[in-house]
Amino acid sequence: MASMSVMDTQLSQRSKFNKFSLNKNNFKQQDCNGNYAQYHSESNSDLTKDELKAVQQLRMAIGDCKLHDPRDVYLLKWLTGIRTFHRISFPNRKNMFDVVVSGGSDVARAEKMLRQSLEWRRLNGVDEILDTFKPSEVFQKYFPAGEAGIDKFGCPVFIYASGRLDMKGLLASTTKKEFNNFLIWLTEKKGHATRVTSERTGKVISKCTFIFDQEGLLLSDVLYKPAMDFSLEFTKLMAAHYPDYPRRVFIINAPSYFSIIFSLSKPFLRECDVLKIKLFGNNKNEWIPALLEEIDADQLPAYYGGTMTDPDGDPKCPSKFNMGGKIPHSYYLCNKPPMAKDYMETVNIMAGAGGRKKLKFKVDIAQSVMSWEFMTEGGDIGFRVYSKDSKGHEDLFPPCRVDSHLVMEEGQVICNQPGNYVFEFDNTHSYLRSKKVRYHIVLQPSLDNF
Repeated sequence: MASMSVMDTQLSQRSKFNKFSLNKNNFKQQDCNGNYAQYHSESNSDLTKDELKAVQQLRMAIGDCKLHDPRDVYLLKWLTGIRTFHRISFPNRKNMFDVVVSGGSDVARAEKMLRQSLEWRRLNGVDEILDTFKPSEVFQKYFPAGEAGIDKFGCPVFIYASGRLDMKGLLASTTKKEFNNFLIWLTEKKGHATRVTSERTGKVISKCTFIFDQEGLLLSDVLYKPAMDFSLEFTKLMAAHYPDYPRRVFIINAPSYFSIIFSLSKPFLRECDVLKIKLFGNNKNEWIPALLEEIDADQLPAYYGGTMTDPDGDPKCPSKFNMGGKIPHSYYLCNKPPMAKDYMETVNIMAGAGGRKKLKFKVDIAQSVMSWEFMTEGGDIGFRVYSKDSKGHEDLFPPCRVDSHLVMEEGQVICNQPGNYVFEFDNTHSYLRSKKVRYHIVLQPSLDNF
């Protein structure tokens, strides 16, 4: 299968880089939110006047927000993405990932999407995830991904041997919540890699190059509905919160039925991202030259046409990334179901529209900590934690479905102010199956109060 010309576009990445380092000397004084404003004369030499003006307007509009990436190039991503993508929808669902933008200027729309994304990051602890999340053994051993080198434009190169990904095994060996957190953690690592590369090279780097190797992909894997649903959900999340993320995406060794995957994913991708994709079949004479056109040979494993090998000569460079494989059943969560504890209370929650149970708590001391652990019998369940007053409610922990029938769900939130709080179990997504929930929820004053 030859490279598809509809996606074989010219490189849009500029070959000339700004002379810019992430050293704090390149920034002006911090504002009240800890953001640094860049010296435009040094870091924005490649921006047009209109781009620079829009970036400045967006920076002023979100001046009350704390940014995890204070660079102008990060703000430009939101302005670029909004011009070609205006809606991400989740049919029959209302949750924190919904992004609906319409009307107004590019700056106003970009501000709205960025604020929604920053709130998503806050609610999910994304800014701290590189420190707080540790991948479990099954991800470390069997998730086929890793960083190779850098491309000719200075962008980090990541390789996914996705055709050898045992998606059924991973979904059986981890909860959807943990899997989702792992992929967010992986995405944040890539963002960190671009900032490290910028600091090392003095060039403005904000994008990555990806190689997805589909060798070994089976039609049964493509049609496995739980994997398809999870993949589409994460594709939507990426589009909502990581705009203008890739510089180039190479898909190699794609079987003919790969078009099924692409046709399902394409509606949720920005047009500018679709144009960055180069798709190839299993003819190495086609995709190796394409890779080497944009990546120097010494930055690419020999297995993919480069010269990079491990010290022992292995062309696949397993020291940099593993190649996946079948996950042993010993990792499957069904072999290790959670066990109810003696101190837990029990509640039965019906299926359908009435399938909610609200547990109400009165908090008297500010900064109190609400901790929970629960498990279910009969399948997964949704839950949320929110504060409630005369003006409405505010989520402390947004609505989330968890596989608590496979693993004990544990967590905590800080109740910043005295008042009324609600811990809500939600089984409305289940039309037929009621759930038995074993739970333990406690309120304790923060140690900081003593």
